[in-house]
Amino acid sequence: MTTQPSLTRALKLPSLVLFGLAYLTPLIVLAIFGVIAETTGGASPSAYLVAMVAMLFTAQSYGRMAVAYPVAGSAYTYIRRSIDSRIGFLAGWAVLLDYLFLPMVIWLIGGSYLTAQFPDIPIGVWIVAFIAITTLLNVVGVKVADKANYLLMAFQLLVIVLFVALSVGTLVSTSGASALVSTAPFFNDTSSFDKITAGAAIAAYSFLGFDAVSTLTEETIEPKKTVPKAIMLVALIGGAIFVVVSYTTQLIHPGGVFDDSASAASDIALKIGGQFFGAVFLAGLVVSQFASGLAAQASASRLLYAMGRDSVLPKKVFGALNKSFHTPVLNLVITGAVGLIAMFLDVATSSSFINFGAFTAFTLVNVSVIAYYLRQRRSGNRLSVMFYVVMPAVGAIIDGFLLSQLDSNAITLGLIWLCVGVVVLGIITKGFRKAPPEMVMEEKEAALV
Repeated sequence: MTTQPSLTRALKLPSLVLFGLAYLTPLIVLAIFGVIAETTGGASPSAYLVAMVAMLFTAQSYGRMAVAYPVAGSAYTYIRRSIDSRIGFLAGWAVLLDYLFLPMVIWLIGGSYLTAQFPDIPIGVWIVAFIAITTLLNVVGVKVADKANYLLMAFQLLVIVLFVALSVGTLVSTSGASALVSTAPFFNDTSSFDKITAGAAIAAYSFLGFDAVSTLTEETIEPKKTVPKAIMLVALIGGAIFVVVSYTTQLIHPGGVFDDSASAASDIALKIGGQFFGAVFLAGLVVSQFASGLAAQASASRLLYAMGRDSVLPKKVFGALNKSFHTPVLNLVITGAVGLIAMFLDVATSSSFINFGAFTAFTLVNVSVIAYYLRQRRSGNRLSVMFYVVMPAVGAIIDGFLLSQLDSNAITLGLIWLCVGVVVLGIITKGFRKAPPEMVMEEKEAALV
């Protein structure tokens, strides 16, 4: 009998944390610093603190579900197993919008950085180069992509360390060591609670990706122990980086007034390090986009694989693994093809596709933990009310609030996408008369204790 190829278990905790941090792209804190500082009135680290606390509630829920259902699929799997297969399908459909278009946005931003530096080269050339290289690395396998991530993240973190060090050096040389300690970056005369919460709604987007760790569950060694730890560590480490970097940057440039908020960090890089560091900073931004794109494409392909394996999407296309590389090659090619759309969009338009799916999934994952608690209680298993009811409820409320704060274009596009999903669901369930196809479990489901 022919043995079907399967995903290869090769990842340990450090690799998962690295993968999640690459997805988060720590340098995003500098890329959008001007926007956050402008919104908060010069209190950007407070916005990141609020966003981090908010995301930790949802990260806790993802960790609980990763132990209960240690298979690929992330939010899609958790919701369909805990709540209902139809709701799970629609959640998967919503998050598919996020996963499919996030690589496209990442490649578009990277291309935009390079086009600004080399205006004679069309942005399409850079986008195609990003897609070709990341797709090749992901096709060869998660081990190769993992090694590439180490190199890319090392350089990205080096740029962050240099930026913070140069900021500290500039402050000490101009104002003395006492200038390093201040409450102004957290709250000042031009900031307010409303401004900080508005900034937190934007800053929360920087955390999108901590959940992507769960899509590699079937390629992780001891996933029930490793995946929950990795999810929390990614949210904590990412949040700490965001707070520290935004704090030191806010000290260099107090307040929230800029000539151009979109390029604020580049201007600050030139101020603290001159032309040479300005060039290094640009290289860091490009490398960070490449690393993030590598992780984002890998996650999107695994979600498509999970849905294809369920026969929710055509199984022969989406549920197939390459026999040589044991990776979902066709799904990687599809995500690469979707990325080509970036040549015809701007960053604002393309990013509006992402946020609706992300916060819809976050909200429902929190609800799925409560549903799981109720199911286990009916079966006679007693679980912690704090971890399975209170914290998920708080997370759901916060995520629902963030969802409501999206601009009207994002909400409109998201609702249209969901309507298409309802039509697809109606087709595959023959008019909603039966449940969507069920996936054959490759791991035993285990109650949380």
